[in-house]
Parts: sequence; structure tokens; C-alpha cells
Amino acid sequence: MAVETLYRSTRDLETTFVDRKLADAHDQMLELAESLTDVLLKNVPGLSEKQAEDASIYMAKNRVLFAAAFKGNAGALAELGQQDGEAQSE
Repeated sequence: MAVETLYRSTRDLETTFVDRKLADAHDQMLELAESLTDVLLKNVPGLSEKQAEDASIYMAKNRVLFAAAFKGNAGALAELGQQDGEAQSE
């Protein structure tokens, strides 16, 4: 019998990883999304909790592109549209 070590985030008990770095990255993404959700709910009137969570997870998963856009490279956001189009066609 083989023994396998699995890692998971306390924020997402459903998802497991065999690589600790991937589990840590996933946990950091979820932590960022949680913070973003709080900010959105406090500052965007009429936004539902589900919408805030969905938007926050999307932004956290794509934080590198959003960071580039916030630093003055608004063209980086064009890559989001390309990624979304590829994901929908699969």
C-alpha cells in the first residue's frame, strides 16, 4: 500500500493538492478573494454577496493581470477577454 500526502486549505476543504506550493497558492488566492469580497460588499451598493464573491474570486485568480492594469498597463486586461473566450469554447 502506498502512502500519499495531501494538502488542502482550511478555506476550501473540498480541494486537495499533492504539492504544498500549489495548496499555499490556492489558500493565498482564497484569502485575497475573501478580503476583496469584504471591500466590495462595503463599498458597492446593491451588490449581492454571491456577486461579490464571484467577482472577488475572479479578480484574485487573475491578480497578476489586474496588478499590471493598476500599475498603468490597462492593456493587460485585454488578456482576460482572451482567456475567457478560450475557456468558454472548451
